[in-house]
Parts: sequence; C-alpha cells; structure tokens
Amino acid sequence: MTDFEEAKDKVMMGTERRSLVISPDEKKTTAFHEAGHALVAKLIPGSDPVHKVTIIPRGMALGLTHYLPIDERHTLSKEYLETRLVHMMGGRVAERLKFNQLTTGAGNDLEQATTLARKMVCDWGMSDKLGPLTFGKKEEEIFLGRDFARRRDYSEATAVEIDNEVRDIVLVAERNATQLLTANIKKLDRLAKVLLEKEILDGAEIDAILKRVDDEELAGVDATVTDPNPEASNG
Repeated sequence: MTDFEEAKDKVMMGTERRSLVISPDEKKTTAFHEAGHALVAKLIPGSDPVHKVTIIPRGMALGLTHYLPIDERHTLSKEYLETRLVHMMGGRVAERLKFNQLTTGAGNDLEQATTLARKMVCDWGMSDKLGPLTFGKKEEEIFLGRDFARRRDYSEATAVEIDNEVRDIVLVAERNATQLLTANIKKLDRLAKVLLEKEILDGAEIDAILKRVDDEELAGVDATVTDPNPEASNG
C-alpha cells in the first residue's frame, strides 16, 4: 500500500529530489510558505480538500501543496475561482507575516493567480466593473504545437481598465489571505513546525494539528510555538 501511495504521489506531484541541498533558512521559509497554502484551504469553507503538503523538493518545486477535489468539475463558479486565488496567495502572505520578507518562491503562484484573474475578466465575464463581455479574440497559430494567440480587439483605455481589474482581483485575494492567516497565526506556526519535523503531512494529519491548537486555546494553554530552529530564522 505504501508503494502504491508513493507511486501516486510521484505521478501527481512529481519525483522527489531528496539529494537537493537546501539551507535551513530556505527549508524554514518553504515550510511556512506551504503551511500558508494548506491552512488557507482548511479555513475557507468549500475549498478543495488538501491531500498532502510537503517540503521535500519535487520536480522544480522546493515544496508543494496538493489538493484533491471531491467531485469532477466541468464548470467553475466565480466564488470557487476567488477561493482558488486566496489559496494561491497564502504562501506569499505566510512568508511576509512570519519573516517580513518576500521571496521568489511565490513566483509560480503569482503567475497562476494573474493568469486566472485575467481569464475571469477577459474570458468569463466575471468582472463587476467591465461586465459580461469578453476581450481579445483567440486565433490559432498555423504552426503545429503553438499556443493560441490573442488578437486585441479593444481600445487602449479598455486595456488599462482590464489591467486595473486584474490587479484588484489579485489584491483582494491577498488581503483575504492576510486576514485569515493573521487571525490564525498560532495555527500557521504549529503547522509549519510539524512540517519542518516530518517534511510531509496528509490531510488527516493537518486536521489533527489544527484541532490540537483549538483544544489548547479552549483549555487556556499557550499554543504559541517556540522557534524550532532559531539560528536559521530569517525574521
């Protein structure tokens, strides 16, 4: 069963790269980054369940949070997409809250968030400001293997409005992630601490960690986590 689980993770998340040398600073930053993604998903009702979170490098990533939707989705609601954007911003926000810094580790998250927000505005008419319109006609390249090109069929003024709306959508997601993680900073600390120790957690283990923090707070126990590796701290 263990071999089957490892094979499944390899297909879904990429091949482990345990030989990659990572400094303590980077490992700690990655732990909080991935903990931020996972915690945001756990805190927002209706989120796709977190299947696993790991700080073992896989593929090109130093860490990974993998979601496993309960049902196959053929259409996506605006609310669901907005939730996805908050998930994407959770890692960057966690890094900033814990270390008061930003790293390149969030680069792929930002790229995905920007692309998704632009699709919401230009392809799916999900902008309240720009309304139920699509912007940019798609044209397939004649060369095999090329992606679709987008021909701009709108004015420069509209282009500015589109850019502003895309930025606003992503910034709202970042603010929502900030509010959630700030209000649950003890859970973020505890989750990152255990992730640093175990390197990989599944959804059930994450639930157990978060419940333990809730129980401690109800019992009046200080759930604040002492830095497990103070000499490696970035903040």
